[in-house]
Formats: sequence, structure tokens, C-alpha cells
Amino acid sequence: MYVLENGDPQAPPVLLLHGGGVAGWMWRPTLDRLGGAARVIVPDLPGHGNSAGETYRSHAETARALAEVLEERAPRGALVAGFSLGAQLTTLLAATRPDLVTGAVVVSAQARPLRFPGTTLGLLSAAAPLARQRWFARLQAKELFVPAELLDDYVRDSALVSRATLLASVGENIRFTLPAGWSRFENPALVMVGERERTLMRDSARDIHDALPGSRMISVPGCGHGIPLQRPDLFAEILAEQV
Repeated sequence: MYVLENGDPQAPPVLLLHGGGVAGWMWRPTLDRLGGAARVIVPDLPGHGNSAGETYRSHAETARALAEVLEERAPRGALVAGFSLGAQLTTLLAATRPDLVTGAVVVSAQARPLRFPGTTLGLLSAAAPLARQRWFARLQAKELFVPAELLDDYVRDSALVSRATLLASVGENIRFTLPAGWSRFENPALVMVGERERTLMRDSARDIHDALPGSRMISVPGCGHGIPLQRPDLFAEILAEQV
């Protein structure tokens, strides 16, 4: 798994986990605003970006690999912040390896499984070749609030995502339920959701917050499913406050 580090080596470590279909580059606007407040660890998850050669298989396998990254690069633990698919992985890491997670920021995680995942995955499989078409990738980028300066990164990496990775990562995403250990996580946790996200996402945020006593929840005005890209200034400010 490709991992990029930047920032002051002596600063508190932060692990940033991107969403499905994008890669570590999605954090660039946040990093520009975060400055030297943190030592940032940014992996490209399996099947994505510079890790596209390795197929995404499961959340559980990916969480174990991320724990190994933390054991090597932040053995005393790190603040873990994740978006969408990365937010699900954040809750899983906090639940299974709380010794490595000093705090959790969970952004736009789905926590209620879809009723008919097979239908969704069947449609997705049929549409998978479209991801290699530039016009389709540009349409998807708009839906994900990818800014103009990151559009080329999105179009390039969309074409690299294999059908196997797409089906496995989306399948894990739409079947996801909160891990049992999440309710026992004792370090600070913040749950974020866009005010304009789908009802499913807003309800999921409430479920995640309600499942963990002492957690905080923020609904971000004017945002859809893309808080770190729509409001990188706010997101960087929140990370700086958490470390």
C-alpha cells in the first residue's frame, strides 16, 4: 500500500483515509491549509491511486494493513480521520485497535446497510466500463465535489479502478454495519455529516453518534457528500483542534 507522509516529523500524527473511487490526493486542499500542525500519513487504499495494482478485498483486511502502517509510523497512536469508505475504516480501526487510535473523525459514513445490495452491485458491474470514459468521470467528479485543480487526478485514477476493486469496495460500503467495539472506544470521537446529504447518510451519522457515548456530532451547513473537498478550510481547522 502506497503511503505518503508530510509535515513536521515532530508534530502529532494524523492518518487520513480517503473515500472510494478517489485516492490520497483528495486531502491536498486540507493539507495546504493544515500547514505544520500535524505529521500527516496519507495512504492510497488498495485498488486506488498509487495502490491500484493491489485489489481491494475487504474492510477487515484493509483495516489490518492500516494497523500495520500505524505500528510502523505512529506506534503510540494517531488521530484517524476518514471520509465515506475511509470513515467506515476509521470506526473499524477504533473498534479493533483502539491502542493505535488517539481520536477518530468520522466523515460521511454509511452505517445502515442497503436492503437489496445485489441489485445495486449488478447495476454497478454493468456500468463499470464507463469509469474509463473521460466524459463519465467528469460527471462523477461533479457529483463528488472534486475541484477543478484535482479533476485530472480523479479522471486518471477512475480509469485505474478495476471491476474487482469497485465491486468489493462498494459491496463492503453498502453492507456496512458498525463494529461492536465502536461503542467501547474511549478516546475523543467526532462524527460529521453534510446538511444536504441524503437521509440515509444523515441517519447513519446519528446512529454512529448515538452508539458511542461521549462522541460529538456536527452537521455542516451547505455541504453534501464532500465535506473535505467543499470545506477544506473547516476540515483543516477541525483536525488542528483534535491533534
